[in-house]
Amino acid sequence: MSKRTFLKEFIKENKMVGSLTPSSRFLAAKMIDTIDFSTVNVVVELGPGTGVFTRKIVEKLPTTAHLFVFELNEGFCTQLKEEFQQSNVHIIFDSADQIQRYLQEYGFEKTEVIISSLPLANFSKDLRSSILNTAHHALVENGKYIQFQYSLQAKSKLKEIFSKVKLRFTALNIPPAFVYICSK
Repeated sequence: MSKRTFLKEFIKENKMVGSLTPSSRFLAAKMIDTIDFSTVNVVVELGPGTGVFTRKIVEKLPTTAHLFVFELNEGFCTQLKEEFQQSNVHIIFDSADQIQRYLQEYGFEKTEVIISSLPLANFSKDLRSSILNTAHHALVENGKYIQFQYSLQAKSKLKEIFSKVKLRFTALNIPPAFVYICSK
């Protein structure tokens, strides 16, 4: 998907698309570098947009593990389905609060890792709480929830829900981003 198309989606869906440009490879690297892919069975990605993080996850994902990708933008979802046709990659055109339903549908109870690009600052307080509580519930004990944001606004809410929250920063992204690494 071109940057121009991405910009059009941002203008059309600015509550769902959180930036004018796709995430950088530097942010993608920072989002996944704390994951031990040799131990995962299930990874969930929320709000992948054009698939910048999805590509990095798929590169490292063992063929025996599954990736569930939740996207509500129809254009992005169609593009992702065309690009990722592996049998262990599931592109789902549905809301992030449906994680448990789809895990169960495919025979899984929980996930070890959730990676989120959702623009939490654009959501209502209730929707933000619902998504974060759903994510917490879907994780195994000691599972990781990794979220990036362009501000520190979500920090207090993440600390309410997760037992441990570490914060990282990358300036090599437009705009620069904070990465929250949360543990259940």
